[in-house]
Amino acid sequence: MISSATITWWKSHVTLRVLYLLFLGQVISFSMALMSFNSSLLADLGVDAPLTQSLFTYTTLALVYGSILLYRRQKLLVSLYWYLILAFADVQGNYLVNKAYQFSSITTVTLLDCWTIPWVIILTWIFLGTRYSLWQLLGVALCVMGLGLVILSDAWVGGADGSKPLLGDILVIAGTLFYAISNVGEEFFVKKKDRVEVVCMLGVYGFLVSLVEISVLEVKSLESIKWSAEIVLAFAGYALSSFLFYTLSPFVLKLSGATMFNLSILTSDMWAVVIRIFFYHQQVDGLYYLAFAIVIIGLIIYSVIEKDSVQVDPIEEGNLNTQYQVLHDESTTSENATLAS
Repeated sequence: MISSATITWWKSHVTLRVLYLLFLGQVISFSMALMSFNSSLLADLGVDAPLTQSLFTYTTLALVYGSILLYRRQKLLVSLYWYLILAFADVQGNYLVNKAYQFSSITTVTLLDCWTIPWVIILTWIFLGTRYSLWQLLGVALCVMGLGLVILSDAWVGGADGSKPLLGDILVIAGTLFYAISNVGEEFFVKKKDRVEVVCMLGVYGFLVSLVEISVLEVKSLESIKWSAEIVLAFAGYALSSFLFYTLSPFVLKLSGATMFNLSILTSDMWAVVIRIFFYHQQVDGLYYLAFAIVIIGLIIYSVIEKDSVQVDPIEEGNLNTQYQVLHDESTTSENATLAS
């Protein structure tokens, strides 16, 4: 029987903000599962054009959010070279991970994609001054353990490992480092600057960087593609799902941070199970449901321990050294209250 103390703690910590973050994180996670599905489908159809996949995404972001920015007629709040660095990291992350589908299975890519989390924790700790409590780290551990159960289930069921799994693993791990740089940079800018501007310039510079790299790396691959309705639909599906992903991601990054964001998208593999059931009519192991429950518990622990964001005054143009909000655990807060009394 649940004690009254547990109910009181739950009511005081699990707020509408926490529930909103959890819901938004799962919508983003589902859109990422659709991205993975379309990337895997393109690889199965013999299409090797990871940069071109992302090009359509950056184009739609630039057109939609660029129109909003032009309508506002406001001056850019961040120097352009910072957006170039952000977009370059994002393009490389997308390229390396999408390329890995040519050599590894979707299950392996999804597993190794969680390497983004330790990279993000390290980068936010060093560059943004974020501090994590033991409870938050426990939440992270539970999320990763839940994902491990998914992989264990897949190992029991069996599946293809890909043509060159080791090369695929290396590509994914390298891609996660670029993803982490992109996530942390985007978190910094959306918390201190303008969300629409960040997404717009990510689209503009992502488009330009992708175009340059396509002209060097993918011209022959594009010429060899035998276009069909199925391939076009896969490209369109990737563009739409990734547009949703990039549109909603800044909300989680602004309200919580890059770590919470990457923990949320761990469940994308679980949403991939839904796709397997309804589109491929495949059976799934019961461990999937246990894994999903463990990941959700880990997300709740991380979310309710995390303190509400403190409003930070906008930094001056070019000054990126403003002190960043530090997350304290409850013990620190209570200790300060004791000293004050």
